[in-house]
Amino acid sequence: MDSADTTVDGEDVRRIVTLAAGVLHGADPQAWEAKAGTLEWTCWETLEHLADDLFSYAVRFGLAKPPTDTLLPFRTSTDRSGGPANVIFVDRAAGPAGLLTVLEACGGLMASVLRTAPSTTVSYHVFGPSDPEGFAAMAVVETLVHTHDITRGLNRQWSPPRELCERVLRKLFPHVTICGDAWDNLLWATGRTALPDRPRLTEWRWYGTRSE
Repeated sequence: MDSADTTVDGEDVRRIVTLAAGVLHGADPQAWEAKAGTLEWTCWETLEHLADDLFSYAVRFGLAKPPTDTLLPFRTSTDRSGGPANVIFVDRAAGPAGLLTVLEACGGLMASVLRTAPSTTVSYHVFGPSDPEGFAAMAVVETLVHTHDITRGLNRQWSPPRELCERVLRKLFPHVTICGDAWDNLLWATGRTALPDRPRLTEWRWYGTRSE
């Protein structure tokens, strides 16, 4: 892989969502109510949030000309005070298998939309308007780090593809110097861990604004 490669597309989204669903499949059903890593959300809530991210990213590009200064006007709600505000919620009766099905469906929707969206299309994000490739990278980062959060709560191991971690780091975190393992660097860049020479971040962001 070219060390400067920042290309990310819908197939990368589909791939990482499939890998995430695979590592989460078969976990103890009772463990889904545990906290997801350092988050204040449960593992179930965090995966709903991830599915909601993928859905909300995808529907932006259902419009020929998406808004660049505001979100689409979906009504969001929460199941509890302090829980994530989502459009997407999963029927609890469907259990973890249903939750993972919704995740894969939202990931597939995102991948499909990215395949057809004109590369010049730009849509709103709180960190700055971005194009389909930027949103593909955002979807990959959300999946990587929230799967990390959830696997900590479920006591599972998550070791994602390093080349993909490196690409999204270069795409969305150009301010981060990559030293050593790209996955460790991504966890540091998203406030999940400290590195030997870098304390854990208490505030962080990515830079997805489209370069003209």
